[in-house]
Amino acid sequence: MFRFDEGLNVHLHRDPVEFRFGMNSLSILVEQAMGLNPMDSSLDVFTNQRCDRIKILG
Repeated sequence: MFRFDEGLNVHLHRDPVEFRFGMNSLSILVEQAMGLNPMDSSLDVFTNQRCDRIKILG
């Protein structure tokens, strides 16, 4: 569980991702493509090709 407070960082991945990706694949994407730590307390947000759905890795 996480809280939406002032100290929460949210990172939006600009490119759409394949929504069959699981948590491990998205963590690798955060680490390699975005250059961030997937285990920190921020939220990483991903969209699908049509940009009508999101996945949040927190």
